Amino acid sequence: MSFHLVVLTLALAALGAVAPPAQACDGRLVTSADILHAPVCVPLEPRRIVVLDPAFSLGMGLELELPLLGAPLALMSDTALREKALARGVVDLGSFMEPSVERVAALKPDLILGTALADRAYPLLSQLAPTVLINAGDWQDYLKLVAQVAGRTERGQQLLDGYRARVAALKSRVPDIRVSIVRITPWDFQVYLDGPKAYGPFAVLRDVGVRRSAYETTTGSETLKRPDWEALAGLEGDMLLYIVGGVNNSATSGRHEEVLANPLWQMLPAVKAGRVHRLDPAVWMEFSGVGSAHRVLDDVERFIIAQP
Repeated sequence: MSFHLVVLTLALAALGAVAPPAQACDGRLVTSADILHAPVCVPLEPRRIVVLDPAFSLGMGLELELPLLGAPLALMSDTALREKALARGVVDLGSFMEPSVERVAALKPDLILGTALADRAYPLLSQLAPTVLINAGDWQDYLKLVAQVAGRTERGQQLLDGYRARVAALKSRVPDIRVSIVRITPWDFQVYLDGPKAYGPFAVLRDVGVRRSAYETTTGSETLKRPDWEALAGLEGDMLLYIVGGVNNSATSGRHEEVLANPLWQMLPAVKAGRVHRLDPAVWMEFSGVGSAHRVLDDVERFIIAQP
C-alpha cells in the first residue's frame, strides 16, 4: 500500500485532528495479541468507520451493521458484496493495494479497520484516526475482534452461533468421501490446505467434516501449495472441485480451458469418474465472513451431500 507524503500532509491539515494516545484514552482500550500496535484507544461507539480491505473487514463490517463510510471496492470479484456496500453508501477508496488517502481524509473517520497488510502505512493512518490492524488468520477470531473493537460483541456472537448451528446440522450428512480442490490461475495451480491455519472457506470445510486427500492435508502451519503438473496427481479425491481465477478478474485468461483439456488433468480419478464441479471464485477467493461461510455450506450441500 503506497501513501504519498505530500498527500498525507494535505489530508492531515484538512482533518485537523490526530488519534489520542492510549494513555489518555477517553474511549475504550482494545488489546489483543492479534491487533498490531495494541493497545489502541477507540471510540466507545464509532460512527464513521473506514475499512482498508474488501474482504474480512468489509464483509464483517456490513454483517455487524457498522457505520461504514469507505472501503477499497475496485477489482472485486465478489460483485454481490460490492453492490451491497455501494447500496449502504460506502464510498469506493480505489484498489486494495493503494486506497486513496484523500478520500479517507475527506470521510473524516473516527475509526480505521484493516488487516496487518497495511502495517507499513500505520504511522500515517493513525494520524487520521484510531487505526486497528488485525493479524488473526482464523476468520472467526477476526470477526470476534472486529465486533469487540466496534462495540458489537453480542451481534458477532449471534452470527457465529447461527453458523455453528448449521455446521452441526450438516456434519452428519457429509458422506465419507475425499474431496480435492484446486485453484487455476493464469500463471499457476494453487491448493489451499486443510490444516490448523486453513484459509476461510477451507476452514469451513474442516468444520463441517469434509475430508481432503493426504496431499491437501497438513498438521502444521502451512496454508498453500503450488503444485506443478506432475504434483497434480496428489489430487486423488473421489470428487474434484476447482476454482478459476478469483481476485482482479483473473478468471478471464482462458488458461483453464487448456488445463481441463490436458491429458494429465483428464487422468485425475474424479475427472475420469465425471465428479467435477466448478466453484464461484467470489465465494472461495474473496471470503468475507459469515455470509461467505454460509455460501460455502451451500456448495457443500449442493455438490458434496446431494451428489456424493
